[in-house]
Amino acid sequence: MSNQAVQAEQECNFEHPCGAIELLIEPVEKNLGNFSVRRTLPSAERKMVGPWIFFDHMGPADFSPGQGIDVRPHPHVNLATVTYLFEGEILHRDSLGSLQCIRPGDINLMVAGRGIVHSERERAEVTRVPHRLHGLQLWLALPEKDEEVDPAFYHYPSKDIPATLAGDVPVRVMMGSAYGVTSPVKTFAETLYVEAHLQPGQTLTLPDAEDRAVYVAKGEVQARDSVIPEYAMAVFGQETGITLEAVRESRIAIIGGEALGERFVEWNFVSSRQERIEQAKRDWKSGAFPKVPGDESEYIPLPE
Repeated sequence: MSNQAVQAEQECNFEHPCGAIELLIEPVEKNLGNFSVRRTLPSAERKMVGPWIFFDHMGPADFSPGQGIDVRPHPHVNLATVTYLFEGEILHRDSLGSLQCIRPGDINLMVAGRGIVHSERERAEVTRVPHRLHGLQLWLALPEKDEEVDPAFYHYPSKDIPATLAGDVPVRVMMGSAYGVTSPVKTFAETLYVEAHLQPGQTLTLPDAEDRAVYVAKGEVQARDSVIPEYAMAVFGQETGITLEAVRESRIAIIGGEALGERFVEWNFVSSRQERIEQAKRDWKSGAFPKVPGDESEYIPLPE
């Protein structure tokens, strides 16, 4: 999904609760016209969690016939995007020639590297009837040695994403290793991305990582004396053995991994070098980026 503003950083609501949580981020909802997103990363008090530098919760959005997601071609550099849907479908096209529908439970990993262009739309079969879209879109910063790798696209169907039980809690390990299983999704740095679905009263011990955060996509969970409400992200320290308890039925995302150091973010560009972002802006304005086959007639201009 294209960032709609020049600056990605959000002025969210923050708390510094006691106990296991270092920071609680409650995002401000952004209306993008026919649907809304909640952004928790990057924020004024926390730019990244491990390699994760962008975290958007899309919807849930209910569309009437003729409406839907329609994101024109736009560029990225020096990052990787991860798209994961709870409901609905998105049609991905990119400048490598990829054409892929993403459906609930799948993982789309697009590695921008030295530069890629993509669009996100919906098939006519989807938009001609009432439908819903709901999911998460995240960006990963790449380690400095990998920032200029060749662009690539990987699609992992839902059946290939490992699922297990952590005690009696069903979890899916989308990226990295946790709870005794390892995801096949490609990583460049130590990366953690887990989804869990808890019933009221169930508990889940967080996997260890250098950086960790929990986002509550649905419900409410508690960590010691601190409550993490729906649509909030709690950032945790490196203390081991931290356990969450569901106050009510909850769907959560656990993200984290290796801290990569400072990154600059402007519009759809992420890099360890500000001058690289300036070059990407010039390249997009001059038309130097490649076109998206099958979607060449439109594009999103560089915001001024």
